[in-house]
Amino acid sequence: MKVVEVRIHGLGTEPKTQQHVVILRELEGPRVLPIFVGPFEAQAIARMLKQESFPRPLTHDLLAIIVEGLKARVARVVIAELREATYHASLFLERGSEVVSIDARPSDSIAVALRTGAPLFVNEDLLQSPPEQGAETSGPAPTEPPAGTPAPPLTDEQKAEQLRRFLENLDPEDFGRFSM
Repeated sequence: MKVVEVRIHGLGTEPKTQQHVVILRELEGPRVLPIFVGPFEAQAIARMLKQESFPRPLTHDLLAIIVEGLKARVARVVIAELREATYHASLFLERGSEVVSIDARPSDSIAVALRTGAPLFVNEDLLQSPPEQGAETSGPAPTEPPAGTPAPPLTDEQKAEQLRRFLENLDPEDFGRFSM
């Protein structure tokens, strides 16, 4: 698996569903990966991006403190695959010469990476290039089923691809301000 380093390109709320979404974008190019996250994880990520501090540690802060207390460090976060419409990520912890991979939700992994300064990586196969302005998407043109024939249901991967295409054509400003 080839991985590409990414950064948070945007954090907002999808206008139609009001779901929170984090847009990751590769450092050296235009490809993106939108990931829907829960409201608490979105709030944790937003607070870290705003560099807000709190008198007591929040959950992701606590995890970072525990890792540091164990004389380890979060070396990197990798969002590795999409399985059954769910992204899967790993936190890679280093302690001396030992490296441990811990399965984690991407939203939690992103929040921990922000708190520890760890780099974020994405499996290159998950990134999508935005279509060129005015260009049609590649592949055969869709055909209409005969009248009265229901369209076959989309697979989870096809649904994710449709969502990626929709989000790639939006500017971060289209999401509006992220507010708590």
